[in-house]
Amino acid sequence: MKALVVGNGGREHALAWALLRSPNVEQVFCTPGNGGTASTQNCQNLPIKVDDFAAIAQAVADNSIDLVVVGPELPLSLGITDYLQQRNIKVFGPNKESAQIEASKSWAKALMQEAGVPTAESETFTEAQAAIAYIQQQGAPIVVKADGLAAGKGVIVATTEAEACAAVEELFTQGFSKLVVEEFLEGEEVSVLALTDGITIRPLLPAQDHKRIGEGDTGKNTGGMGAYADAPIATPAIMQQIEQEILQPTIATLRKRGIDYRGVLYAGLMITPEGKAKILEFNCRFGDPETQAVLPLLETPLDSLLLACAEQKLAQHPPIKWQDGIAVCVVAASGGYPDAYEKGKVITGIEKAEDKDAIVFQAGTKLEDGKVVTDGGRVLGVTAVGKDFSSAIAQVYSAIECIEFEKMYYRRDIGHRVR
Repeated sequence: MKALVVGNGGREHALAWALLRSPNVEQVFCTPGNGGTASTQNCQNLPIKVDDFAAIAQAVADNSIDLVVVGPELPLSLGITDYLQQRNIKVFGPNKESAQIEASKSWAKALMQEAGVPTAESETFTEAQAAIAYIQQQGAPIVVKADGLAAGKGVIVATTEAEACAAVEELFTQGFSKLVVEEFLEGEEVSVLALTDGITIRPLLPAQDHKRIGEGDTGKNTGGMGAYADAPIATPAIMQQIEQEILQPTIATLRKRGIDYRGVLYAGLMITPEGKAKILEFNCRFGDPETQAVLPLLETPLDSLLLACAEQKLAQHPPIKWQDGIAVCVVAASGGYPDAYEKGKVITGIEKAEDKDAIVFQAGTKLEDGKVVTDGGRVLGVTAVGKDFSSAIAQVYSAIECIEFEKMYYRRDIGHRVR
């Protein structure tokens, strides 16, 4: 079969890489892809924007593509799945109505309440004054969330009332018309990416990522500076609770509303000190960089799982198989990220890193005159698989030290919670 992956990040390179590991997959196309997908065997970039649905549909017809896999949330929220399905094209990714679970925090909160899943208490606001009054009433710490897509940076965990009030003003100034203010939950965060065909739901391995730019989980929020799987905080008992009390009721409630959700249901969760999982937020797509840590451990061919979801046959699919071990991904970013940064820096050492049994997933890169150069904030995700955390962490840092580009930055403490 042939597949098309929509997107140009590290997640999309990981999806293309995982699809090409399957004996059933002959070729993968990426729209628009990046420097990594451009230089991967049996992978071809097509210069099409993620929101140019007509051009994507034409590419499917021109190249006899069997399945479209949508990476980013933007085209999902704009209705790429609806557009392609209307043209009898198989798509892995939820439709526009389903994608509201990420595109609107208030919509998602209402769904959580209807499903009766454990989550933080919250209120939704359309005016800054009312939100600020609520914050002053509740006190800090407290969490302020933009009600809309914000590339993983729309959540502010405020430690003081002043910080929370400033966040409210800032988000409304940025053009968000609505925001959610919710209670701060204590504990450790974990991500569970679950595959669903709208009826059956199957969780993948739990992962933990490091959102902050600075070591010790300090500084500004980013799209993610590293991740690891299988996360030990999500014990088998906790995973059972997540599946039975959060994932299954959510899918059942979506079905009750007449919503046919097929794709990834990404649960961002807090594991409380008492060992209970509470849902912080849902996303409608694979996580980044969690995908770069989860997929290298997957033994089941990815294409068969994604097709089973698209065709609503997941219940008949055999259980998901995983290889033993731990995967750790460390993100190499441009200097200055998540604020202003420069592009066009030549990257060297990728092959040397891969010689050390690492997988280098490219994100913010492009090919220019035969050289791979930086083209974004998060540039690379370097992943290593080891028999345990110590060996995986040692291996990934040994590999990333081979890579160089001007002003390259990466955290040296990924996995510090489990070292």
